[in-house]
Amino acid sequence: MKKTVFLGIIAMVFATATVQAQEKKFSVYGVGFYNLENLFDTCHDAGKNDYEYLPTGTNHWNGIKYTNKLRNMSKALADMGTDVLKHIGCAAIGVSEVENAKALTDLCNQEPLKKRNFKFEHIEGPDKRGVDCALLYNPKLFKVRNTKLVPYVYEKPEDKDRATRGFLVVSGTMAGEHVTIVVNHLPSRFAGSYYRELGGRQLRVVKDSLIRDDPNVKILIMGDMNDDPMDKSMSECLGAKRKIKDVGDNDMWNPWWDELAHGQGTLRYDNAWNLFDQIILSPSLLNRDGSKNYSTLKYYKHQIFKRNYLFQQDGKYKGNPLRTHAGGSWLNGYSDHLPTIVYLIKEQR
Repeated sequence: MKKTVFLGIIAMVFATATVQAQEKKFSVYGVGFYNLENLFDTCHDAGKNDYEYLPTGTNHWNGIKYTNKLRNMSKALADMGTDVLKHIGCAAIGVSEVENAKALTDLCNQEPLKKRNFKFEHIEGPDKRGVDCALLYNPKLFKVRNTKLVPYVYEKPEDKDRATRGFLVVSGTMAGEHVTIVVNHLPSRFAGSYYRELGGRQLRVVKDSLIRDDPNVKILIMGDMNDDPMDKSMSECLGAKRKIKDVGDNDMWNPWWDELAHGQGTLRYDNAWNLFDQIILSPSLLNRDGSKNYSTLKYYKHQIFKRNYLFQQDGKYKGNPLRTHAGGSWLNGYSDHLPTIVYLIKEQR
């Protein structure tokens, strides 16, 4: 998702696609994340516990439901970023809870994404349910260099036979610069905070290794963290700070902390919002001195992406994200999570 704008006052970027002003010309790119809530195909994958998403399973998952799920998710993914980047959308979107490459191929073949020639990066992981993370991207705006899956490593002897999704690390070029996107889905709330804290520490190791390889790399760590920004896994283990002014050279910045403090979130439980779906930025993407220097790719703005169709419109759960299933019923919805987006900006020379 890239947009060219002419700026006098940078806030005007978000008013129209092209703004006449007296000074500079910028490009804008959107990078998003979306938990797709169980995007399974209808076939069994050997060795995976995907039985509830088979025609004979508890969800009676069939071709009609799968086709509708693909259509719904592709619509939301294609709309992401269009508040700012009309007709363009996001340059890259990390996704979680996708079963396999077939589901991703079917997703990218849906017209809204196919029209933009969206591609994907994915490596099959060891998760017992069979859900993985992936990166969708517009190859005109993000050029992939390499992709690897860094495993999530359990440390306790009693966990030696456990396996979960790892950290998908996609290195590429955006706006002529080295950008690396790390997509992950940390262990669930049922697993206990220790396992998410362990994941936060491992994410920090991944981040540090990327910076050792290239001190100038721009890093975005994104995913369903199953924790809020102030929780230990994010704030201490990963070192994602609330305020830009507090970000040291070895830290990250989490723009979603203040969003949650103001009552905004991406999933709702017992009428309270959580904000698990985070995109966290390395210092190289920030103007930590408070300047407006956009000579290299920098953070500009972030948003929780909202459309009316993403929400339940009536009933007991009015105002909650509209799910695929709830209470044993097929709702033909989208996800129990809302997407998030950050916008990056760079001055054109």
